[in-house]
Amino acid sequence: MTNRPPSEPESSQRTAVGFDEFIAILVAFATIGAILFWSFSRRDSSWNLNGLFSPDPKPSNSIQPNQVQPSSTPKVEPNAIPNFKTSPSPLPKASVEPNTTSSLIDDTTPPPIFPSINVAPTQSPQVKTPVSPSENLEPPVIAAALPLVTPAEKKSTIPPPIAFNDVPDNFWSRSFINVLSSRGILKGFPDYSFRPNQPVNRAEFAAILQKAFDQELGKTTTIFRDVPVRFWANPAIDQAFSTGFLKGYPNKTFKPQQKISRAQVLVALASGLNLKAPASPNQLLSDYKDAKNIPQYAVSKIAAATANSLVVNYPDPQILAPNREASRAEVAVMIHQALVHLGKLEAIPSPSIVRSSQNISIRATSRTLKDKPKVSVFAENSP
Repeated sequence: MTNRPPSEPESSQRTAVGFDEFIAILVAFATIGAILFWSFSRRDSSWNLNGLFSPDPKPSNSIQPNQVQPSSTPKVEPNAIPNFKTSPSPLPKASVEPNTTSSLIDDTTPPPIFPSINVAPTQSPQVKTPVSPSENLEPPVIAAALPLVTPAEKKSTIPPPIAFNDVPDNFWSRSFINVLSSRGILKGFPDYSFRPNQPVNRAEFAAILQKAFDQELGKTTTIFRDVPVRFWANPAIDQAFSTGFLKGYPNKTFKPQQKISRAQVLVALASGLNLKAPASPNQLLSDYKDAKNIPQYAVSKIAAATANSLVVNYPDPQILAPNREASRAEVAVMIHQALVHLGKLEAIPSPSIVRSSQNISIRATSRTLKDKPKVSVFAENSP
């Protein structure tokens, strides 16, 4: 065995720190630093480690500065209207720092239920306070608008005259027809014609009298044998007879389809209007060239009609033609003149209206139905 010199004591073997261990140490320190930074950056300075591990943390009762305490759910009574006269408390505003998770919010907890009331959002101090919702619960009362102009008394409205296709502008009685047609006294036919030269029968004349004068029925009435109960002109015939405009014939007949003569029209108007006859009727009627053709029963009545400007002769004012059938145009002018006499219409100048040559001033008075004597149905030789 060879004696060797004693060797130096062997030093303990040291292992150098590797790269992986160095990285792990840095990560550990970074994690610890992040936890410390997160803890110190929280507004709650107290270390509540239970909130990190408890599944259902309870909020701390302590209120930190700049932290709003959440208000409890208001209790709403049934059928009660909440009082919003005072501004409602603002909803809690969660303050969450960026890249952090608040320990007071749990995704599994359902959100609180508030009453279904529109709450005005929180506004900055410079914005005006919104109107309280309680003011809109009642409908606004709007005062009724007063009329600007006080309505005057309602006046009768006269429609425009009917434009008949057979009455030209230069027709001699067009103005009279227009006045009566606009007031509904005279009407045309379905084909928009007036037929001014067509004769008028007694039933038609009674209907015209009814619309023109519209007088009340008198106590004198009768039933004519030749007028059916459902005859279209039966009410007009009754009114014309009771007011004294028309009379019947012997045997209690009226002859509604008979054409009425010009003398009968003038006699009816003078009788119904109770016109007074002049003192010398024959002298007044001498102005007509055919005065001898006037029936005797009609002398005084035609003289009264002449004195009151009810007679119309066309084309010759001096030709009366008393026994000729009266046309619709002639009846229109005579009815118009009767209404002028009563003061219901304005006079229309016309050369066809007869003016008496003698200076006679007769004021006709309209008698009332109560003062009228009883009219006999059987008028001798007069319709």
